[in-house]
Amino acid sequence: MKQLFLVAACSICSGLLMAQTSLPVPVNIQKAFDKGTRSVDGKPGKNYWQNHAVYNIEVNFNPGTRMIRGTETIRYTNNSKDTLKQIVFKLYPNIYKKGAPRLMDIEPADASDGVAIEKMVANDVTLPERNYRIDATNMNVNIKPLAPGQTINFTIGFSYTLNKRSHIRTGEIEEGAYFIAYFFPRIAVYDDIDGWNRNPYLGTQEFYNDFCDFTTSITVPAAYTVWATGNLTNSAAIFNDKYLQRIHDAETADGYVNIIDSADIAEGKITKSTSSNTWIFEAKNVTDAVFALSDHYLWQSSSLVVDKSTGRRTRVDAAFNPRHKDYFNVVKDARKTVEAMSYNFPKWPYPYPHETVFDGLDQMEYPMMVNDNPLDDRAESIELTDHEIFHTMFPFYMGINETKYGWMDEGWATIGEWLVSPMIDSTIVDEYGVVPVERSAGTEVDLPVTTLTTQLFGTSMFINSYPKPAMGYLFVKDMLGDELFFKALHNYIRNWNGKHPIPYDFFYSMNAGCGKNLNWFWKRWFFDDGVPDLAITKVAGRLITIQSKGTKPVPIDLTITFADGTTRKVHRSIEVWEKGNTSVTVPVTFAGPISKVELGSTYVPDVNKEDNVFIVK
Repeated sequence: MKQLFLVAACSICSGLLMAQTSLPVPVNIQKAFDKGTRSVDGKPGKNYWQNHAVYNIEVNFNPGTRMIRGTETIRYTNNSKDTLKQIVFKLYPNIYKKGAPRLMDIEPADASDGVAIEKMVANDVTLPERNYRIDATNMNVNIKPLAPGQTINFTIGFSYTLNKRSHIRTGEIEEGAYFIAYFFPRIAVYDDIDGWNRNPYLGTQEFYNDFCDFTTSITVPAAYTVWATGNLTNSAAIFNDKYLQRIHDAETADGYVNIIDSADIAEGKITKSTSSNTWIFEAKNVTDAVFALSDHYLWQSSSLVVDKSTGRRTRVDAAFNPRHKDYFNVVKDARKTVEAMSYNFPKWPYPYPHETVFDGLDQMEYPMMVNDNPLDDRAESIELTDHEIFHTMFPFYMGINETKYGWMDEGWATIGEWLVSPMIDSTIVDEYGVVPVERSAGTEVDLPVTTLTTQLFGTSMFINSYPKPAMGYLFVKDMLGDELFFKALHNYIRNWNGKHPIPYDFFYSMNAGCGKNLNWFWKRWFFDDGVPDLAITKVAGRLITIQSKGTKPVPIDLTITFADGTTRKVHRSIEVWEKGNTSVTVPVTFAGPISKVELGSTYVPDVNKEDNVFIVK
């Protein structure tokens, strides 16, 4: 989503020579290494496990009343080493429940009675209400002990009224358009670090869900088109033939197709039914399932090959109100984003069969879906589109615990936005978050990046989740060079896609992947206090001395002006600060007398720029 030490670590093994610096590891994390669920080579440990569920959800949505009513069956397998006497569920819509704690405002009219549990059956036994207790967005269900390797089956009936006036990632957008997320009771993550994820959903911190299989059957009036996570399995039973052909054309060619245009809306013969349709979507090994619907949105689509080795294609959609003129560009921007992600950054084939950008009231990502508000500014529209789509990799493909480690997904979406936006429009210089880092550096709100997101608010949450980690990733990319950086990043992705990485899994995977000890940088940028502050202290002949007055290592970017008015650029990566030195001498190899030296560049913060210009006299 886009928004305005107790124990020393183990050293890396696998033949890597690790020197000096080790990372501080909290005792609860150290236990995971001791138990062998995590490994110091960056890979999942030999005892790593994660639980799994298969959901079959049948939901009926009535746009007139905004009532969501559903029944789900869940087959949940306990792959842990623990016997579970309780199953914790997440009821995310209860953020709107009267009296529920929340850190985001809602309209009083949206305060509701929350999710009603109309039926709770476990292994064919109906559970009495005393067996389950709802506490805002958590529901604790007492069960007969579930031993390691065993499976439990739930059948749950549920209902609630969708919010209308205050839109926290989900709700009515306008009459006839709805984005519906977090709508079903889901089993919380039980992992090797914290056990049950009991962190309440408060609206600011985001989500942590297991990889599961979903079959979602969505019944709505026939006038509505539905977009959702997963593949639509019964399209031939819903669409009239010409729309099936348009979808086929979009999925098999590189061009752009108007699957639904204004004339189609006026004609009203998009689906075969005259009363209601049940849309059935299937998705495997994803962390969430959402859907959106409208009776008046246009649908533009395209597709592209995302993996040249297999020829696999991804379809890219934009579903939108034609009043929002910026959205006529969104399908092109989304397609270019998917292409850039597959071939440029992170240079990994787009993992899912489709991506739909839906014209909504938020700026939020989901597996295969995006809920984005319209924007008049062209650059902002591009930046929002690529930011949210970039989340496909982080947190969805990688299974990150956003609730605790927001920087492990938002930081990647931010560097993705910085790098991909100019690939779509070369005039864009995206400085999202840079100024706030400079303004807050060294103040009371400037906390280490690795501070848990659950402990952060306001400016601290923003800078630690978005620009500061993005700068860290960018500086490492610059230091390693593209070939070695992608080797390291792809090692992390291979190790942890479909799993639940924590920060140390990322740091250690990157170290192992590039064959270098980067702990000195991880510690100084992600764990330690300090400020970024460089200064030009001397220009003597053809030697320029740069001092690091702060303790945050940042690259050196010099613009050198010569006496004849010409300029040259000189760059040094963060590697120049690896030894803990506080000054660097940069030789100038270009001919001609120097008249001025300037220090700084777009993504390099500096708390004091008064000493960043040196006039040679």
